[in-house]
Amino acid sequence: MMDPAAAVICADLLYREGLHLDRQEWDAWLALYAEDAVFWIPAWLDEHRTTSDPDREVSLIYHDSRFGLEERIMRIRTRKSVTALPLPRTVHMITNILPMQATADMIEVTSSWIVHDFDPRVSRQHMLFGRYEHGLRRGEDGTWRIARKKVLLTNDVIPTALDFYSV
Repeated sequence: MMDPAAAVICADLLYREGLHLDRQEWDAWLALYAEDAVFWIPAWLDEHRTTSDPDREVSLIYHDSRFGLEERIMRIRTRKSVTALPLPRTVHMITNILPMQATADMIEVTSSWIVHDFDPRVSRQHMLFGRYEHGLRRGEDGTWRIARKKVLLTNDVIPTALDFYSV
């Protein structure tokens, strides 16, 4: 049985991440990520397998450090991202949070998610869902941060632009 403290740490961090995305609190959201964090949404190879190597296979989104996420947010803030004008309104729902492995400084956690998205450009709503695999790491300051986020997008027929805030 996993240490109950690990479950509390995981739930707190994942819920905060969803809330910051929904409120478009970009600085607070970025602060949840370690500098060397990996953010990855692999593509599906078939009904049961996703790509496993983002350097050699197709990914829907791949950033190998927090810098890629920072750059994306800069494009949103400077309105250089046409696909994000205006930004959709989202609601992230995270559930089934289950720490799989934990040490004093690292927690591997899986969870399920649904994101409801309203696109004001076309007055349509969409729903994406899937599973998350997070690697959480305790920093030298004692703060837990996201070191790795893998998004398994279950319904990968994407009705609109796909971006970090919509998963």
